[in-house]
Amino acid sequence: MKQGEDRALRRWLVWLIREGNAHVPFDRAVARMPARLRGKIPVGLPYSPWMLLEHMRISQWDILDFSRNAGYRQMKWPEAYWPRSEAPPSAAAWTRSIAAFKRDRRAIERLVANPKTDLYATIPWGQGQTILREALLVADHNAYHVGQLIVLRRVLGAWKD
Repeated sequence: MKQGEDRALRRWLVWLIREGNAHVPFDRAVARMPARLRGKIPVGLPYSPWMLLEHMRISQWDILDFSRNAGYRQMKWPEAYWPRSEAPPSAAAWTRSIAAFKRDRRAIERLVANPKTDLYATIPWGQGQTILREALLVADHNAYHVGQLIVLRRVLGAWKD
C-alpha cells in the first residue's frame, strides 16, 4: 500500500470509529439523557440505556485490551459484558461510564492512526485477528448499539430529531 493510501485508510478508520457514516454519533446518543430514564427498561425490550452504555464500554475496552495486551485474558460471555443492574448506581456512574468509553475510544483511534501500527499483521495472541479487523469490529459494534440507544430514547420519550 502506498503511503498516501495508508494515511487515508487510517483517517477514515478513525473517523468511522468516532463519528460513523450513517448513524448518530455516540456523544449525541448519550447527551442529556434524563437521569430518571437511565435505568428504565421499556416493555418488550431486554435492556435499559444504562445496560447498553455499560455493554458498549465493557465491550470496547475488551477489544482494546485484546488489541494491545499480550497478556489478554478472555472474559466470560455474556455475563462479563453486561452490567448486573438495570440502573446506574449514581449519576456519577453514568458520567464515569461515558468518560471511560471516550477514553478507550481515543486509545483505539491512536492505535489505528499510529503509522507504526501494522493494521494487517496478525495479532500474535489471537486467532487470526488483525488491528484492522478489531477497529472495524469496534466501529460496527458501537454503531449497532448507538442505534439501539436511539430507539430506547424514542420509546422512552427522551429523543428529539
